[in-house]
Amino acid sequence: TMCGIYVLGAIYVIIQHITEVPAAFALIFSDAFTGSAVAGGAVGEVIRQGVRRGTFSNESGLGSAPIAHAAARTNEPTREGMVALLEPFIDTLVVCTMTGLVIVLTGAYSGGGTGVELTTAAFDSVVAGFGSYFVSIAVLFFAFSTMISWSYYGEQGIEYVLGERAVMPYRILFVAMVFVGAVWQLGPVVDFSDIAFGLMAVPNVISLLLLSRVVREEHDVYFQRLALTDASQ
Repeated sequence: TMCGIYVLGAIYVIIQHITEVPAAFALIFSDAFTGSAVAGGAVGEVIRQGVRRGTFSNESGLGSAPIAHAAARTNEPTREGMVALLEPFIDTLVVCTMTGLVIVLTGAYSGGGTGVELTTAAFDSVVAGFGSYFVSIAVLFFAFSTMISWSYYGEQGIEYVLGERAVMPYRILFVAMVFVGAVWQLGPVVDFSDIAFGLMAVPNVISLLLLSRVVREEHDVYFQRLALTDASQ
């Protein structure tokens, strides 16, 4: 529902500039290969920012989302994995593309600003005052849902390592850190998150490599069984 409402708001803005959509995509692709963009990519800045934003957007490669999917009641882990593939598609390909189109179509990108300020200005350019309320509410829901999910991930991890007795102290620490993150400067908070994400990705990527053959076998068996079921029907 949260993503759906945000996407509907973005679609409304896009409809207002529907004739300019092809030009907006052309601008995005052409600017991606300009001299400054290529130079940025050559020194790794573009790649670094892309990985950071992609990680923040959908957590791919961190091993966090599987904690939630592991709690699903299913006899088919491969099917649950296919469901998990929808998350990066919705979070990044749909929501982020919509946001990018809104910013480009409204010309807000040329007025300066970054992040929430830039998105707010883009929505405001269509309906005065609309962006401030709409984006603020969207950010509130996105942030709240993120806090709930990461609290659950950490809780499962702390219970596995230290036992059930450590859950309540962890919850208290988590709530305290939410407050610290809200009042601290944004730069150090983001840098800390980057470091934490990087530390999570290292053991997870190693595990993915070690288990890749098992995943492949599960994948093949599932789709073979699925094909046989379809053939029998």
